[in-house]
Amino acid sequence: MPATPRPAATVMLVRDADAGVEVFLMKRSMAGVFGGLHVFPGGKVDPADRRERREALGRGPSDAEASAMLGVASGGLGYWVACIRECFEEAGVLLAVRRDGALVELREPALRRRVAGYRDRLNAGEDGVLGALCAAEGFTLATDQLAYVAHWITPVDQPARYDTRFFVARAPAHQEALHDGHEAVESAWMRPEDALERFRSGGLALISPTVKNLEGLVGYADGESLLAAKRAIDPRDIPTIRPRPRPEAAAVGMGDDAFGEEVLEVIGRGGKAADA
Repeated sequence: MPATPRPAATVMLVRDADAGVEVFLMKRSMAGVFGGLHVFPGGKVDPADRRERREALGRGPSDAEASAMLGVASGGLGYWVACIRECFEEAGVLLAVRRDGALVELREPALRRRVAGYRDRLNAGEDGVLGALCAAEGFTLATDQLAYVAHWITPVDQPARYDTRFFVARAPAHQEALHDGHEAVESAWMRPEDALERFRSGGLALISPTVKNLEGLVGYADGESLLAAKRAIDPRDIPTIRPRPRPEAAAVGMGDDAFGEEVLEVIGRGGKAADA
């Protein structure tokens, strides 16, 4: 029997640069399922991400609203929280707002050191760290800053499978994105066009969900216009995509829905998958 896909969330951090919009990519260590690949910050949705009290920590959608957007019965807000947690754990970027409504920028050295300490505690596996951070510093999780853009499910022939929601968010100013040195061993800001060119020339290891979502970032003048376009997408129109191995006989005459050695199969829309 195919493995049951585990809920996961991924965030594409973007920023404005002189050459245009850039996105943050990290290279995974050789350990684990995605060893050696360049990926966006993200990971499994933990049970703690779905606790009821998480709704009080965020300033974006309620759990009922988030669940409706994703087409699930409940627990949808956990994907937004998982994005913020994983982004903080893996990239060191905290998507949160202060009491005055401004994004946290970490300009002050003392605040930067305190927040780094919370990241260390989170990576050490301590529970309740995000809640403790918000309570101590007067922050609220910036769940309203995440735009939901894609839904991918791992092929049925894989031993480890994920039901992954992709989001986009602008990186706060004066926060340095940096890999953790354990799960991720390298990181860089890249123009999506440059990342795709490096992939096609063999200089960057990517899998189809990363490639296709990078393609969705191409062509925007700045992060503001990119986020505006992504927020305008009706979640009911977002397809559920599951790659499947390409039959050898179909290797000639690839269609627009094909990529590399995979066929990208649409198995549902609006979070409803016909067959995961």
